[in-house]
Amino acid sequence: MLNAQTLQSYIEAGLACDYILVEGDDGTHFSATIVAPAFEGKRRVQQHQMVYQVLGDRMKAEIHALAMQTYSPSEWAAK
Repeated sequence: MLNAQTLQSYIEAGLACDYILVEGDDGTHFSATIVAPAFEGKRRVQQHQMVYQVLGDRMKAEIHALAMQTYSPSEWAAK
């Protein structure tokens, strides 16, 4: 069964993050706050697509739901 720490490591392996926090304890439903330089200048939907791309087939097999809050470093600093 997948846990939040493992999911976080999957994201970090494919996306350089300035900050990341993944939460969830039921094995299929997770929430994540992700700050990544690669998000700079991207719309929110593009940012989410980048995370989905990193996770690939895991989104179909291991992860039922992932609620995301994504930010570029400048968006995060303004928050």
